[in-house]
Amino acid sequence: MGELMQAVVKSAAEAGAELVTRSIPRPGADEVLVRVKATSICGTDVHIYGWNSWAAGRIRDLPQILGHEFAGEVVEVGSEVRRIKVGDFISAETHIPCRACKQCLTGQMHICNNLKILGVDCDGCFAEYAVVPEIVAWKNDPSVAPELAAVQEPLGNAVYCTLVEPVVGKSVLIFGDGPTGLFAAAVAHVAGASKTFLVGRHPVRMEIARKVGATQTLDDNRDDIEGTLLSETDGLGVDVVLDMAGTQRAIDLGFKMVRKGGRFSAFGVAGGRVSIDLNDGIVFKGVTVYGINGRLMFDTWFEVRNLLASGRLDISPIITHKLPLSEFAEGFELMVRRPKVSGKVVLIP
Repeated sequence: MGELMQAVVKSAAEAGAELVTRSIPRPGADEVLVRVKATSICGTDVHIYGWNSWAAGRIRDLPQILGHEFAGEVVEVGSEVRRIKVGDFISAETHIPCRACKQCLTGQMHICNNLKILGVDCDGCFAEYAVVPEIVAWKNDPSVAPELAAVQEPLGNAVYCTLVEPVVGKSVLIFGDGPTGLFAAAVAHVAGASKTFLVGRHPVRMEIARKVGATQTLDDNRDDIEGTLLSETDGLGVDVVLDMAGTQRAIDLGFKMVRKGGRFSAFGVAGGRVSIDLNDGIVFKGVTVYGINGRLMFDTWFEVRNLLASGRLDISPIITHKLPLSEFAEGFELMVRRPKVSGKVVLIP
């Protein structure tokens, strides 16, 4: 192992990033150094790359290495590391907990009160090497392809959102045809949903949704969504709504379409304030609402691993592009191009 590496760095408070040469970081006492085999672009990375208002208000220190979804081989461990060993093939939970606040001490590390996020609050993994705390390192089965292991973090979002309650024999409505919505369609299918509907806007992505198990896709710009769903559910509405979009329209239609006594899982992040019909959408219908933030540590990770190991969950159609790390700019362009032409974009250092 040499002393230098290539990394995609956000150097200035403006759109874009650059490929730079950096020293390979050294792990601290409770950290591990990983040779990155695959890393994938997330919507959060797109926000930081484009430097929108959220990124400008959230990112504190520049320059900083981008990225938080990855898989790789451990090449060095700190003096206090016990669970992870050199040679382990790992991914990482990107929510880094403090392990001291009330949430951490009561089994809610994923929403730690002093939470730090890899690639947001510290250097990330769009690089040949990355350092992560042992507490968030997750051992992978060596037989799992690196590109699949790299997307377990966003897949975990979909698993948590979809399976926070069972969906066996239930109708599921997903708003949003981004990668997490596509993952949710695949998860709902293998978890036994009777019908899975996905509302989207991009033909390429809706075709992917059908490939991974969506019973029916509905074009948000053209189809009679309300009429179709009522017809397919005997006028009752769907049992479960998964909001992966966070738009006012998805919220309005989701609470309208969920049946009395149904469940609404809110994962999509709104661009600003939104309104909810509290009376008719939730209270009078007796709807259960879950706020979904990240993944349960580490319940969700075990579920993800077992679903992938079963061979029944095939997420490969969602990974549409694999590019060298040096072509990161093309990867970001694929992510923002409209109409959407990509699912998940993976970078290979």
